[in-house]
Amino acid sequence: MTSMTKEFDHILDTHGLFCPEPVMMLHKAIRDARAGDLLKVLASDPSTQRDIPKFCQFLGHELVDQGKDETGFYYFVRKA
Repeated sequence: MTSMTKEFDHILDTHGLFCPEPVMMLHKAIRDARAGDLLKVLASDPSTQRDIPKFCQFLGHELVDQGKDETGFYYFVRKA
């Protein structure tokens, strides 16, 4: 199964937003999700490559996958 076809519970599109907005929106989405939910995050800001993994590490959420495609960056985050 490729990253783009993973099943997910929520999607968060932050295209066009810049640091710190994508991480702030992820924080709210994680807070609203249930434990174990998988969130797909879409972003255009290159700083998310640093910020989202650090967010997950700091708060104990699992960064299941991340990558880049023709539209920008994508992340799959599982809520702890």
